[in-house]
Amino acid sequence: MLSDTIAAIATPLGEGGLAVLRVSGPQALLVADKVFVPVGKSSQKPSVAASHTIHYGRVERDGRFVDEVLVAVLRAPRTFTREDTVELSCHGGLLPAKLVLDALLAAGARLAGPGEFTQRAFLNGRIDLAQAEAVADVIHARTELALTAAGEQLAGKLSQRIHQLRDDLMRTLAHVEAHIDFPDEDIAPDTRDLLIERLHRAVGFMDELLRTADEGQILRRGIRAAIIGRPNAGKSSLLNQLLGHDRAIVSPIAGTTRDTIEETANVRGIPVVFVDTAGLRDSRDAIEIEGIRRTRAMVAKAELVLHVLDASEPLSPEDEQFLAEFAGKKRIVVWNKADLVERRSPARREPDGLPTEHAGSEIGARVFVSCLTGAGIEALKDAIQQAVWDGEIRAEMLQVMINSRHQEALQRAVSSTTGAIAALRDNLTLELAAMDLRIAVNAVGEVVGKTTTEDLLDSIFSQFCIGK
Repeated sequence: MLSDTIAAIATPLGEGGLAVLRVSGPQALLVADKVFVPVGKSSQKPSVAASHTIHYGRVERDGRFVDEVLVAVLRAPRTFTREDTVELSCHGGLLPAKLVLDALLAAGARLAGPGEFTQRAFLNGRIDLAQAEAVADVIHARTELALTAAGEQLAGKLSQRIHQLRDDLMRTLAHVEAHIDFPDEDIAPDTRDLLIERLHRAVGFMDELLRTADEGQILRRGIRAAIIGRPNAGKSSLLNQLLGHDRAIVSPIAGTTRDTIEETANVRGIPVVFVDTAGLRDSRDAIEIEGIRRTRAMVAKAELVLHVLDASEPLSPEDEQFLAEFAGKKRIVVWNKADLVERRSPARREPDGLPTEHAGSEIGARVFVSCLTGAGIEALKDAIQQAVWDGEIRAEMLQVMINSRHQEALQRAVSSTTGAIAALRDNLTLELAAMDLRIAVNAVGEVVGKTTTEDLLDSIFSQFCIGK
C-alpha cells in the first residue's frame, strides 16, 4: 500500500475561498509535475523545487486550463506522512476542487481512503496509534476542553506513559524468563517481592488510567440530555435559554412540540446534546401520541433527564405519574416560572423559593429557574456538570484521558498482570507468570500500536474523513 501515491481533497466540500488537495507517496512530485504549470520567474516544477517552498501557477489537464493554484512542495521525511507530499490550494467550491483532483488521479495518483494520510503517518513511524486517534479527536472536538484533551494526546502525553508502563512490564517479563532459562536457580524471596511490588505499581497506574475512561468518553462524544415534562411547562423555552438563541418554537398553545429537536451546547466545557421532546400527557391525537412515544424512546437513550415542572402550580397527577415513571434515570428536576413564584407573598414560599405545595416532594436534585428572565440558568448548567462529571475538571486529567479501545486493552492488561502477581505470590510455575506478563505487554502495546492487527487499523482509520 505504501508504494502507491494517494490524493484527496483535504478541506470540507462546499463553497469557500479556498480548497486544499493533498498528494502523498513516492511519485507525489512527479504526479504534481504532470498537472502543474509554473507561472513567474521564481515558480518551479515540484520535482526540482526545494522542500518547504510554495509556487504559483495553474493546473492543466490535457493542455486545458483547470484552475489557478498555489503548490506547496514538502519533501520526505519532514512531512506529515514522512513521504514526499504536495499540497495544492485552489479556489473553493465543489467543481474547482473536483476538477483538480480528477487531474491528479489522471496523472497517476490513487484516491485516498478514509484516514489514509494519518495511517501512513502511523505506519511510517511519525506518530503512534494513540496519537493517530487524537488527530480524529482534534477534528471532532466540540468544546475547548475536548480540544485540549485531544491536543495533549496528540502531543504524546498519554503515549509517553504507556511506553513507560510497557517497558516496566517487559523488564519484569525478562527477569522472569531469565529464571525460566536457568531452572536450577530459584527466584530469591526478596527478588520475588520486588517483582510483585513492581507489578502492583503497574496495576495501580493502569487503574488510574481506567478511571479516566468515562470522562474521556464524555469529552469526546458528549452526553444526551432529554428535556421532558407536561405541555406548556417551558421545555422549549428552557432549550432556547440553554442554547443562547431561539431554536424551538415557543407558544402558549399546548402540544406545540410534537417531535424531538436536538441541539448541542457547550456546558462548562462538556458537549451536551439537548433534546426537546413532546409534552407528556394523555392524548387522542395520533401525531401527538407518536411524539410522546418518541419522547419515551429518547429518555431511554439519554444519560441525563431534565424534568421541567411548573413551579407556579401544584403538582398534577400527571406530574406525579411521570416523576415516578422516570425515577430510575439520572435527572435534574427543573422548576420553571420562578418569576411567577417571586410575585407571591413571602408566606406562600419556602426559604429556597419553592411554593409550599411542592415542599417535601421527594423527587431528587432540583434547580429553580425562570425561562422568561434567564434566572437560574447558570445554576442549572453547574448542576448538569456536577451530574455527569465526578469532581473538578483538572488540567492534568486532560493529559491522559483514554478512549473505549484503550479501556478494553488496559482491562485485559490489568487482568493478566493480576494473574502474574498471583502466580509469583503463590510460588506457581514461572511459565504461568511469564504467559500472563506476555499477554499484559501485548495488551498495553495495543494502545500505542506496538502490537496490532490489520483489522484493528482498518476499524480505527475507517472512522476518519477522506483527506486526513
